[in-house]
Amino acid sequence: MKDEIVIASAMGGQVRIHAARTTELVEQARLAHVCMPTSAAALGRTLTVTAIMASDLKNGYEKITAMINGGGPAGTIIAQADGKGNVKGLISDPNLYIAREDGHLDVGAAVGTNGMLSIARDMGMKEPFTGSVKLQTGEIGDDFAYYFALSEQTPSAVGVGVLVDPDSTIRAAGGLIYQLMPGASEEAIEKCEEVARTQKPVSQLIDEGHTPEEIIRMYFEDADILETRDVRWYCGCSREHYFDALRTLSADDLKEMIEEDHGAEIRCQYCGSVYTYTEEELKEILEARRAEDRKSAA
Repeated sequence: MKDEIVIASAMGGQVRIHAARTTELVEQARLAHVCMPTSAAALGRTLTVTAIMASDLKNGYEKITAMINGGGPAGTIIAQADGKGNVKGLISDPNLYIAREDGHLDVGAAVGTNGMLSIARDMGMKEPFTGSVKLQTGEIGDDFAYYFALSEQTPSAVGVGVLVDPDSTIRAAGGLIYQLMPGASEEAIEKCEEVARTQKPVSQLIDEGHTPEEIIRMYFEDADILETRDVRWYCGCSREHYFDALRTLSADDLKEMIEEDHGAEIRCQYCGSVYTYTEEELKEILEARRAEDRKSAA
């Protein structure tokens, strides 16, 4: 089954719900970064919630970037998603396998709590809106719920999970977020509290073969399905993109690369793709830069 995010409302619009299946997306991220199980789970959870947040964006050029660093061995985790359903991300240390005594992956220990969760919303304006909260558990879901409550004043339940097979492949991944809208009744509040007490891990439900829509209706019988959106791992980098980045370097930096390295090699931090540029290409960029400098000085 393909990855997707289903958006719904319930209880007469008092509750907004997002459910996602992101198994293939997280597997592609694992492959791109050659992640061990705990690193894959930490990155996958962050990618999933960020993808869900971006599913409310109306324009493809808008994007949301989440950054987490809790001082744990995982280091920095970054996830970025746009309004078209494209998602990418990275984790500083992809080689973590940390488990609890019960055998479950210990994402909280990998991430840590001595740090922040920061969300940047790029809406195409001059500066993106950025909000940050202190990490609460390092388990990702609880930390995003805290962010929604504190930074967006939206009481939310965030369930997100990644099941990893013994061979490190992603068996199931997904997320379920439900939020109380302003003015929600006591009945709606009690309903969400009941769901929070009784819901199964979302990764378990995905593994059992339930679709995102079925998961929503499992807990909110009166749900009104508003939209279904595709979601995928997609970096979008290209040789031309990094060639343009080389054009922004100073003449001194370009000269140093030519004389010492006789070319350039750039590895994309998100997907691992490698782009090489010859000495002649760098010389062309350097000459263009010098011509611009002469023109500016004239």
